[in-house]
Amino acid sequence: MSLRGRIIGAVAGATGLAAGAAVVGVRRQRRAISGRPGDATPFGSLRSTPLTVVADDGVPLHVEVDEPDDAPTAGTPTVVFCHGYALTLDCWHFQRAALRGRVRTVFYDQRSHGRSGRSDAAHATIDQLGRDLAAVLDAVVPEGPVVVVGHSMGGMTIVAFTEQHPELIGERVVGVGLLSTTAGGLDPSRVLLPLVPARLGGELTARAIRALARGHTLVDGVRRAGRSVAMVATDVFAFGDEVPAAYVDFVDDMLSSTPFEVVAEFFPSFRSLDKFDAVEVLSRVPTTIICGSDDRLTSIGHSRKLHARIHGSELLECEGAGHMVLLERHAEVDEALEALLEAAGERVRA
Repeated sequence: MSLRGRIIGAVAGATGLAAGAAVVGVRRQRRAISGRPGDATPFGSLRSTPLTVVADDGVPLHVEVDEPDDAPTAGTPTVVFCHGYALTLDCWHFQRAALRGRVRTVFYDQRSHGRSGRSDAAHATIDQLGRDLAAVLDAVVPEGPVVVVGHSMGGMTIVAFTEQHPELIGERVVGVGLLSTTAGGLDPSRVLLPLVPARLGGELTARAIRALARGHTLVDGVRRAGRSVAMVATDVFAFGDEVPAAYVDFVDDMLSSTPFEVVAEFFPSFRSLDKFDAVEVLSRVPTTIICGSDDRLTSIGHSRKLHARIHGSELLECEGAGHMVLLERHAEVDEALEALLEAAGERVRA
């Protein structure tokens, strides 16, 4: 049997084994998840009139802008949010709700994610995401101060943008929020733990991803067939503490709706990311770094390293929280972002 066949078989087999031999534990865990208190605000219900921004390679990016209820005072920053790997702009649900009507906010789906257009494989890179962020800023925030906030791959997007346009840090960009992210040194096999068997690690994971990408339709089918197992994996790898069932469902829906082909196309960028030298320029502006202490994907050490490289930055470690800290500890995250916006506003007014 070919390597591709063996790996696809391993995925199917692992899913089947988990669904069979461990079915009692999975069901017990699903009941525990489902029994948690829910949240009254429907996820995905916050919307504004969509805009299309065309990236430099022609890919259409889905953008939504929430305008403030009252005319903003001069110098008030616009806040631009960049989401993470295999998610959509909807992941910023709580932050969007907290700022809605108060300040101008911009949300967009990264290329090949959500409602944005598909990228070719050659442009499925962190550097291209940095150029996409520049295109969004040019199109919908052509003037005035900006605060950029990124989660996971969205934080890497901001780091790439910073490397490409250091002259804009302190001139246009007056504040930065980096959530559950890094500028390099990431073990990419950790990113894919909810998506492929954990025993496929390191270089083998990279080879597996390339092989699985060629059979992505089958892999997507396996992911759907093993949905109960996938739900538990989402809960384990996305969150640290117990969260309402709606949170797990919401994240799992975003992950499941991202084609495995897209997952595979972006994977090499995580392996090659090495931009810690680029982040020191962020010392020019208020920068807030947030991470859960139990983040299993971009561990807390990455945030501590960013904090050490970005002089004057604020580091918020959310004890017990996982990778989706923006949902799991949204009250703490919102408070930290409020302080960031205040500090950025003071810098503009100074």
